[in-house]
Amino acid sequence: MGGGGAGGSVKDVQSKGELDGLRQSGATLILHFWASWCEASKQMDQVFSHLSTDFPNSHFLRVEAEEQPEISEEYSVSAVPFFVFFKDGKVVDKLEGADPSSLANKVAKVTGSINPGEAAAPASLGMAAGPTVLESVQDLAKANGSSQMGNQVQTGLDEKIKKGLQQLIDSHPVMLFMKGNPEEPKCGFSRKVVDILKDEKVKFGTFDIISDNEVREGLKKFSKWPTFPQLYCKGELLGGCDIAIAMHESGELKEVFRDHGVDIIGTEQGTGGILEPTGLTANLNSRLQSLINSSPVMLFMKGKPGEPKCGFSHKVVEILKQEKVDFESFDILSDDEVRQGLKVYSNWSSYPQLYIKGELIGGSDIALEMQKSGELKRILTERGIMKEETLEDHLKSLISSSPVMLFMKGTPDNPRCGFSSKVVNALKEEGIDFGSFDILTNDEVRQGLKVFSNWPTFPQLYYKGELIGGCDIILELRNNGELKATLSE
Repeated sequence: MGGGGAGGSVKDVQSKGELDGLRQSGATLILHFWASWCEASKQMDQVFSHLSTDFPNSHFLRVEAEEQPEISEEYSVSAVPFFVFFKDGKVVDKLEGADPSSLANKVAKVTGSINPGEAAAPASLGMAAGPTVLESVQDLAKANGSSQMGNQVQTGLDEKIKKGLQQLIDSHPVMLFMKGNPEEPKCGFSRKVVDILKDEKVKFGTFDIISDNEVREGLKKFSKWPTFPQLYCKGELLGGCDIAIAMHESGELKEVFRDHGVDIIGTEQGTGGILEPTGLTANLNSRLQSLINSSPVMLFMKGKPGEPKCGFSHKVVEILKQEKVDFESFDILSDDEVRQGLKVYSNWSSYPQLYIKGELIGGSDIALEMQKSGELKRILTERGIMKEETLEDHLKSLISSSPVMLFMKGTPDNPRCGFSSKVVNALKEEGIDFGSFDILTNDEVRQGLKVFSNWPTFPQLYYKGELIGGCDIILELRNNGELKATLSE
């Protein structure tokens, strides 16, 4: 595009020196970081162009983010579209995402056309771009998760695609989705993360997202992260280029790799982050014991339960919430003495660390495996933290697991008796959503439910915890036109 400023058009910035020169002039600048592959970026560029006509006395500049990594890094650009606003040589505002109204308002404010708190005039709300452009921006932004307009809508993914993406993510302990390959990166951000991983001396797998558009677009939705590269460790998204740089510079990345037994080139793999015990002062030893025993279930984590500072800590918090366990926590980022001392005390150098009745259980991977196997619930019950569930409690929980609940022989897709099949068909014909339990898979439930409900046969249909009846009653209700009404009262 042509020159900015008085001409009222958009100028492409070719170098950092060129941008620095414009900044030093003290003129009002609006800088748009974009990418040719991003549809929302392209659509916002049309809005940006129209705004340059509305505000001809300001300079509207455009930078292709991946072609100018030096400029992008200076302004911490990790996603596109991204806008930076300058006045008198200083950055006064930023905007990330496809949000035409916010862009117009910020442009109007930085140019002094409106007072703070006032809305921009209709002509500056991007209306000059036309309704088709704005509608396209909104739809695209919702699809790629970058919009701040209204509710952020995540487009659903086919289960087969989800499974394929998860398999790709899990194919290596450290997995990088990038543009190009490690020997020939196709963008500066990808090159930067490759260099970081090489510097960390970790083995890593890669996938070139340019080679497969289905993976590229699917992963944005699957991870809810709209840009590339994307770096994963043991199936957990760490982030993009900026996050990788920050973690690398702080030493956090090395700690994450070590904590999760990632293979370091030239060392043995899978050490699990175990340290050799060393002496601790009596005061610190006593303090750590006191913290560990301050709650029957104690979690040492990064951040707080309401605001975890790492994905692994978040995972354990969710596990404990799912188990409906009361627990206390300690933010190890707030106290380095505890953070370093506990590694030695527990002979376990990773975080989070979960303790039950003063005994170390482990980190996120162990907690997840124990939850899946039922071992965590067993330990919590044995140690008196969770009340042992009686058969009656279990039956009540099953009955209440869905507003309409059917206890049957087999499954809705594969009924194992004619009576169960008839009830399933009646519910489906009425368009009624229902949960089900196959009583052939659990004899304790099968026999217990007969006594609990005082109803000796199956199937049994419940609504909001109350028994409706068996096959004959359900068919009679259906034939009288009363089934749907009965199950929606």
